[in-house]
Amino acid sequence: MPCHAFVAPLATAKLNASTTSSFTPRFAPRNAPLLPPRSTRCNLSMTAASQGGEGPERRRRGLIQHKREAFWFYRFLSIVYDTIVNPFHWTKEMRDRSLAQAQLECPRRDLKTIDVGGGTGFCTEGVANYIDTKHITLLDQSPHQMAKAKAKKTLQGVTFVEGDAENLPFNSAQFDRYTSAGSIEYWPEPQRGIAEAYRVLKPGGVATLIGPVRATNWFSRFWCDLWMLFPMETEYRKWFTAAGFKDLKISYIGPNAYKGVRQHGLIMGLTITGTKPADGPMESPVQLGEMLESRKVQLSMMDRLLFLPKWMLGVIAGGYYFILPFLIILYAAIFIRKKEQ
Repeated sequence: MPCHAFVAPLATAKLNASTTSSFTPRFAPRNAPLLPPRSTRCNLSMTAASQGGEGPERRRRGLIQHKREAFWFYRFLSIVYDTIVNPFHWTKEMRDRSLAQAQLECPRRDLKTIDVGGGTGFCTEGVANYIDTKHITLLDQSPHQMAKAKAKKTLQGVTFVEGDAENLPFNSAQFDRYTSAGSIEYWPEPQRGIAEAYRVLKPGGVATLIGPVRATNWFSRFWCDLWMLFPMETEYRKWFTAAGFKDLKISYIGPNAYKGVRQHGLIMGLTITGTKPADGPMESPVQLGEMLESRKVQLSMMDRLLFLPKWMLGVIAGGYYFILPFLIILYAAIFIRKKEQ
């Protein structure tokens, strides 16, 4: 399949006034509107085709959208995460642009902040540009990822906690700020994780979540749904609203090298920020039952037999998104540049 045919036109988007778009494509194919300039404020009221991957609903969780599967996935990915994932999916510029809306600025640099799913500490390093490390907590379920973070000089003084994003081991109303980047895609219950973000924040606290956007292209959507959770923009908004957050703000991010190509989904493509109301309930109002998954629960014999083949198929699906950037960058370099001339 030729590269220019592979990168299909974007779906039509309808944007109204309240969301800040921080990712402006330099070119979009015919019949696909550009996202508004970074300075434009608009509210996300999107049509079904515009939700960063609207289309057929997901019928099941992705193969790596499970706690054990994600644990072992990162057991190996942690070795090369900072050298392979970040340059193509999650750049320093994207991180800094996302955290600029997290309201981390404080003259005394003492806002108590938790970075959930902090992994190797790439996002935490961005937080440390605003907050002294002694006020930062990094939580992750992967000791292998955190070992990389602990070795970074820029994160000396950070408190490291091994734990579950859907069951945070902290008292309610403990933090001023909550950040999470590149973690929600592995949560079996994203609503539960966002409700936990609400719970651990103090009244008036701000939660910032950065994550994937689902593909509109049918072929890429198959692979992203098979691999893990690529939410639609409407889902992010729904989860934050149900959890109790107010004053939602959504912005778009993407690697500059993609030149605005978004229809194949982005591993890091959207930033959403919400505020816990000063006069709101301490606990999230959303009603949830028992947690679906816990690594402490023993697997059945059948689950043990199926674990490895399911995990390997999930890894193969993820491999698509490690090949895709090269195709998009090649397409953008050849075709988009020509159309701009």
